[in-house]
Amino acid sequence: MTHWTGWAALIFFALSYILVVYEDKTHLRKSVPMILAAGVLWILAAMSPVGGEIVEEKLRESILEYAELFLFILAAVSYVHTLEERQVFDVLRAWLIRRGLTYRGIFWATGAIAFCMSPLADNLTTALVLGAVAISVGATTARFVVPACINIVVAANAGGAFSPFGDITTLMVWQRGLVEFVEFLRLFIPSLANWLVPAAIMSFSVPKDLPAAAADSPKLLAGAKTVIALFLATILVTVILHQFLHLPPMLGMMTGFGALHLYGYILRHTTSAASSVDDDELRLVLDDATEPPRKHTSFDLFDLLNKVSWDTLMFFYGVMLCVGALDAFGFLDAAVRATYGSWGPTAANVALGLASAVLDNIPLMAGVLAAAPEMNHAQWLLATLTAGVGGSLLSVGSAAGVALMGQARGIYTFSAHLRWAWVVALGYVASIMLHVLLNGR
Repeated sequence: MTHWTGWAALIFFALSYILVVYEDKTHLRKSVPMILAAGVLWILAAMSPVGGEIVEEKLRESILEYAELFLFILAAVSYVHTLEERQVFDVLRAWLIRRGLTYRGIFWATGAIAFCMSPLADNLTTALVLGAVAISVGATTARFVVPACINIVVAANAGGAFSPFGDITTLMVWQRGLVEFVEFLRLFIPSLANWLVPAAIMSFSVPKDLPAAAADSPKLLAGAKTVIALFLATILVTVILHQFLHLPPMLGMMTGFGALHLYGYILRHTTSAASSVDDDELRLVLDDATEPPRKHTSFDLFDLLNKVSWDTLMFFYGVMLCVGALDAFGFLDAAVRATYGSWGPTAANVALGLASAVLDNIPLMAGVLAAAPEMNHAQWLLATLTAGVGGSLLSVGSAAGVALMGQARGIYTFSAHLRWAWVVALGYVASIMLHVLLNGR
């Protein structure tokens, strides 16, 4: 696209993404420049020679794709926040600490749980939950906290690579129908190697000392086990509807979202007697004089939705619409010809993972999907794998890494992760080699 509108759109997108990268310095939410860029890029597209009905059609396609992704994520994070509110994750943390494990034992336990938990609860949530375990156990012991945080980030990203519920990029590939749900399981062994190789090497640097015992002893709140069962049932229904009835995954998730609402309603009414406040507390509430004590008996899902990261969801909106606009200009086709066409799909997919260590993997995968290069199932699986685990190479390469840098501020830093980057790279190479060996070229 040589028209001035195309180059203006590319420059505006680049400037907007620079603001996203420097979010920590500017304190401007990452969604703001991308939402603005989305509007500007589509206006420029409408003014370009492409214009007219083609632009309108591509814009509607981008909006529909985002809407499906938005509803899927909204339902998934609602379940995660409900499990958090029911103290499921608190109980998990306390249980691990009470096992009497050494620092090295907790290093392996948190990594293994992260790898197994991420395919269901997404890599960001998994990293935050198990990062809290590592930080509470290690306190200021950098010799434990740093490798433990790196281990959790790598395990969470690796576990999310073989499940559409574990990583946004995997979900995007699944929603496009390029790979069936069961076929993602072919990435299990490569993903496992991606975690185990660096974990085995880093474990030798973790001390064998016993950490201090935990003082708190949280318990599951009413309905916690039912919510877990509903979550698992929702995932099962989502897979069945998509595999056999060819319905979009978001429909199954939103059906489960409705079931969770209904259960919250039932729980509020069946526990109304136990959760009622006395007259003095009620008077205080009505007078707005103070906040009433939390009763922990039932939950309101709409209240829990206040915890949803709307900044992240709006960032996805901006990114996906910007990528759609660049596709309308023809830039994505040119980029695919320059990489997938010239280098071949294997080299291009490996480069995709390396790029995701610096750039967010969401726009990278969105760009590949929009350009739709000719690839077989094995190559689409490789693209999913590299985009999912490549972000582990640097602490800023994934949402999990960024979140843990905030949790363990001053201990787990960019430079601390960088010192172990060579180990993570060995896992990256091992995962690719195993994929080629097991799943073909």
